[in-house]
Amino acid sequence: MPLIAQEKEKPERKGNKGQLYISWGWNRAHFSDSDIHFKGDNYDFVLRSVEGNDRLTPFKYEDYFKIDRITIPQTNFRLGYFFHDNYTVSIGVDHMKYVMKGYQYAPIEGTINAGTEFDGVYTGEEIRLTEDFLTFEHTDGLNYVNVEVNRFDNLNTLLNFDTDFMDVNITEGLGAGIIYPKTNATLFGGERYDDFNVAGYGFSAKVGVNLTFWDHFFIQSDYKIGYIDMPNIMISNDESNGASQSFGFFQANITFGARFQLFHKDSKQD
Repeated sequence: MPLIAQEKEKPERKGNKGQLYISWGWNRAHFSDSDIHFKGDNYDFVLRSVEGNDRLTPFKYEDYFKIDRITIPQTNFRLGYFFHDNYTVSIGVDHMKYVMKGYQYAPIEGTINAGTEFDGVYTGEEIRLTEDFLTFEHTDGLNYVNVEVNRFDNLNTLLNFDTDFMDVNITEGLGAGIIYPKTNATLFGGERYDDFNVAGYGFSAKVGVNLTFWDHFFIQSDYKIGYIDMPNIMISNDESNGASQSFGFFQANITFGARFQLFHKDSKQD
């Protein structure tokens, strides 16, 4: 007697439109070498091909999970909305950290006439970036405050992954926003400056994988590339002194989040 095979019923996929989501996580960042231009009343010079790195906070529970300390590491926050089943718009803050590598040698061009041992006219010779010459970092935040539009696609059918507890998704998108750093800088061994200001702008593109569990909780890993231009970096309380810098960046992050239906579709009346 032949057996009648029944096709397994596939889980019903819910639409994403109308959902709100929020996420928090951490990043590692890498930066291209950059030229840094310093200009003030008594100096105007450029450091060429300066190397900078991020600063990873060693893992401690209180630094990564206590509410009053969770911005100490390099973090990512995002709040978004599905305006279509496959598209989201979101606002977020990528809290990266940039540290100029100390004691490196860099070509210098320009003039310094500030009554220091570094006074002179420079035409491309190398100078060692010692602490008594320059410390320069955006460690209380190379903050990229940005808006993103992303596409969001479910891969369960493509992967033949039939389950009702987990969705495998791919996401990609574009973003742009302002750079709002807190720059820590000392020049020629002078007074340290440490304050927030809007220094410039950035734009980025990303691709990521999202795993959503039970329709509401997710883990997402993204790779992001972008460009940052900061023509208005404050390095002292005197607004006549400033710096400018631009560079590319690559970011890898992992975030955890939740999503829920904000608006429900109206049921049609018969």
